[in-house]
Amino acid sequence: MSTTPSGADDAVGAVRAHVTAHRAAFLDDLAAWLRIPSVSAQPEHAADVRRSAEWLAAQLRATGFPTVEIWDTPGAPAVFADWPAEEPDAPTVLVYGHHDVQPAARADGWHSEPFAPETREGRLYARGAADDKGQVFFHTLGLRAHLAATGRTSPAVHLKFLVEGEEESGSPHFRALIEERAARLTADTVLVSDTGMWNEDTPTVCTGMRGLVDGELVLHGPDQDIHSGSFGGAVPNPATVLARIVAALHDEDGHVAVPGFYEGVAPLSARERALFAELPFDEDAWLRTAFSHATAGESGHTTLERIWARPTAEVNGIGGGYQGEGSKTIIPSSAFAKLTFRLVDRQDPAAVEQAVRAFVEARVPAGIRAELTFGGATRPCLTPLGHPALAAVVAAMETAFEQPVRLTREGGSGPAADLADVTGAPVLFLGISVPSDGWHAPNEKVELGLLLKGAEATAHLWAGLASRSREAH
Repeated sequence: MSTTPSGADDAVGAVRAHVTAHRAAFLDDLAAWLRIPSVSAQPEHAADVRRSAEWLAAQLRATGFPTVEIWDTPGAPAVFADWPAEEPDAPTVLVYGHHDVQPAARADGWHSEPFAPETREGRLYARGAADDKGQVFFHTLGLRAHLAATGRTSPAVHLKFLVEGEEESGSPHFRALIEERAARLTADTVLVSDTGMWNEDTPTVCTGMRGLVDGELVLHGPDQDIHSGSFGGAVPNPATVLARIVAALHDEDGHVAVPGFYEGVAPLSARERALFAELPFDEDAWLRTAFSHATAGESGHTTLERIWARPTAEVNGIGGGYQGEGSKTIIPSSAFAKLTFRLVDRQDPAAVEQAVRAFVEARVPAGIRAELTFGGATRPCLTPLGHPALAAVVAAMETAFEQPVRLTREGGSGPAADLADVTGAPVLFLGISVPSDGWHAPNEKVELGLLLKGAEATAHLWAGLASRSREAH
C-alpha cells in the first residue's frame, strides 16, 4: 500500500496528465526549434544562432515569463528570462542551458538530415535533440505542468533562465557576460540541464563536472631542418626533447608527475566510492563504447573514479619533422604537442598552468626554445552531497521515474563553475540524456519517454525546492 499522501498523489497525477495531454504540441514546437541550424562554431550560421535565440525568447514569453530578454555578446546571443514567485521569501533558481549546437552534415554519417527532425521508434533524431535544446525545452512543458497541477499563477520559486549561444564553441564570452549581468543573475541555486543519466533504466543525478586547462607546447631547435648525418647527436633535437617531456607527464603508476598538480585534490570519501560502486557498470561494454581494448590510468582507482573524480593529463596531438612517405634524414627545427588537463574540485586552473609551465621549463635543455600557451580554462564544479537542494532534485526525479535515483558525476567540463563563482550559489544538475543519445556524433537523438520524464521532474522540483527552503527557515 502506498504511503504517499493523497494530495501528493493528486499532484503527481495532475502533472502527468498535463504532460501527456500536451505531448504532441510540445514535440511539434521542439521540432521547429531543432530545424534552426544554430551552429555557433561556423560563422555562416551566425544569423541562425540569433534566430534560435529569438525563437526561444518567443516561446518563453508564451510560457508566461513576464521578463524575457536577448543578451548580446561579442559573439552569439544568450536568452534571459525571469518570473518572480508571488511569495517574496521564495528561493531563487537560475536554470542554465545552451541553444547552440555542434556542426552536422548528412555526409558525416547521418541516416537523415540533421536539421530535419525525424521520430523513429520513440526517439527524436536531430542535431541538438539531446544537447541541449531538448533538455532546455522540457523546462517549458514542466513549468506549465507545475502551474496547472498546483493552480498557481506563478512558479513556487523565483525562476530565472539563462540560455547561452556559445557553449559548443567553448563559451568564450560567457564569463564576461555573467559578470556584467551579475545583479540580474542572483540566485540561491543554479540548475544545469546539460548533463545525462546512467542509462534508460537507471535514472541518476549528476553531482559534479571536471574542470579543464588546455595548452599547446611548441619546441624550437635549429633555425631550419638540418641533416641528421652531419649534425645528429651533436645538437639538441626538439622532437626527442618533446618525447621526453610527454613521457615524463606520468609515473609508472599512472599518476600525473607534475609537481604541485594534485594540490587541493581531496581523496574520495568512502561514501562517494560506495555510490560509484553501486552503479551497474559493465567494464567490457564500456570499453566497446571507448573503441579501446584495455583500461589504463591512475592506480588505486576504478574506471569510474578515474573518469569522474580524478584529475588527468592527456596528449591530444603530437607532431614535428618529416611526415611523408619514406625517410628524410633530418633534425627537425620544431615539434609540438597539444595537451589538456582535466581538473577536479578544489584544483585551481591558474595554479595548474603555473605548475605545468615550471615542469616544462625544468626539462628544456640549452639550444631548445619552448613556447607554452594556454587557452581558455574551466573550473571544476561539485555539488555537496548533503545539500538540501540536491535532495530536492533527487526527490523530483524519483517522483517522475517512480524508482530510486542514484548519484553520478561526469568527466566532461562546462561553464557551470563560472555560474557558481559569480552567483555564489551551489550548482545542481538535472538531465535526462543517456549515453546512446550520441552527443556531438552523427544521428544524435533523444528518447521521447525520458524527455517527458524530465518535464515531469521539473514540474515537481519547484514546489519541492520551495518547501525545503521554508523548512530550513
